[in-house]
Amino acid sequence: MADENVIIGSETAHQLNGILTIPKEINGLFPAVVLVHGSGPSNMDEKIGNVYPFKDLAEGLSEKGIAVLRYDKRTFVYGKEMRSDSTLSVKEECIDDAILAADLLRRDSRIDSNKIFIIGHSLGGMLAPRIDAEGGYFAGIIIMGGSPRKFEDILMDQNNEVLNSLNKFLKGIARKQIAALSSKFENIYNLSDEDAKSTKVFGKHVRAYYFKEMGEHPSTNYLTALNKPLFILQGEKDFHLSVQKDFNGYKKILEDKPNVSYKLYPNLNHAFMPSV
Repeated sequence: MADENVIIGSETAHQLNGILTIPKEINGLFPAVVLVHGSGPSNMDEKIGNVYPFKDLAEGLSEKGIAVLRYDKRTFVYGKEMRSDSTLSVKEECIDDAILAADLLRRDSRIDSNKIFIIGHSLGGMLAPRIDAEGGYFAGIIIMGGSPRKFEDILMDQNNEVLNSLNKFLKGIARKQIAALSSKFENIYNLSDEDAKSTKVFGKHVRAYYFKEMGEHPSTNYLTALNKPLFILQGEKDFHLSVQKDFNGYKKILEDKPNVSYKLYPNLNHAFMPSV
C-alpha cells in the first residue's frame, strides 16, 4: 500500500490534512471508502488513547484492494475558532467535509466512481445516511457503533449509567445535574433557531442549536428511504450504546429491507477492540 497526503477543502474554506491509502495491487480501478469520525475533535487516525481505529482500517482495507481516505476532523484543526460559533451544527462539523472527501475520490482517475462507500463510526455512523443524501451519493453505507436514536437520548442514557455506578453521596449531586440537563433537552424543540443559538447546554460553548438542528434531521428518515447496501456493525460490550436500543433498534426500523446486513461482535467495545 502507499499513503498519499491530500487536502480536503479549498483555499477559501477550512482546509484539512488527509491521507489517501492506495493498495499495492493494480487490477483496474479501485473501490474506495471515506472514513467519518465520531463525536468530538479527532485526528485522521481517530486516535483514542493508544488506539488508532482509522489507521487500522486504512491498512486492513488497502490490503484487500480498497482505497481509503481519512482526514483530520474540522473541530480538531479549527476547534478554538469554531467553539464560539453559535450556529455550529453537524453540517459544519462533519457533513460538509465528508462530501468534499467523496468528491476528491471521484476526481481521482484510479478510483471507481461507482464504488465509493462511506464508513461512519459512532456519530459519523449516525450521520452517514444524511451525508449520503446531502451530496455524498455513496454506493453503500457502513455504520460502525452508530445509533438510530437522537443524540441527546444517547447522552442521557450514558449519564444515567454513570449515575447508577456512584455511591449514595455522589449520586445525590449527580442526580440534580442530570435532571437539569434533561430539562434543557426536553425544551430544545420548543425553541426558535435564534433562541437555540443563544441557549447553552454544556459549559460555555455547546449550544442547544447543535442538538436541535441534528434532531430535526432524524437518521430514521434517511434510513427508511435507502435502497442501497447498508451494513450495520456494533460491539456487544459497547458501553456507549445499547444492543437493545441501538443495534436492535436499527433492525426494527429496517426489518422489511433486504438491502441491510448486520454484525454484532462479541466482547468488542466502542472502538471495536476487545473489551477490558
